[in-house]
Amino acid sequence: MTRVRHAALALLLAATASTAFAQPRAPHRCAADARSHAARLLALHRGPDDRIAIDSAVRVLAPVRNPVGGTPPQLLDVLEVQGYIYRARYRMRFLYAPLRETPNECVLMGQEILELARV
Repeated sequence: MTRVRHAALALLLAATASTAFAQPRAPHRCAADARSHAARLLALHRGPDDRIAIDSAVRVLAPVRNPVGGTPPQLLDVLEVQGYIYRARYRMRFLYAPLRETPNECVLMGQEILELARV
């Protein structure tokens, strides 16, 4: 039993040390594009409003498979941005296709918006 505890403790310490000294991740190449699309999507969804605010943080989520399929399957990058109008909060997700030919280009393939509210 003590060997298991020692192994678990060693694993926990190794994981903690690796995250403590990890370099901060560079922002996703399409983060600025996602923020600019977020303001337009929120205005399209709720109408023009001078109280629209977009959070500067862009979360990179796990990639999703392109529903069209193919071999090998194409993965789409998913970026999440928070937006606000007065006291309402919205979560917007943007799906980008990573292109090998032009790696710095941002090709928006899909978008979704959800108001974060309890009904």
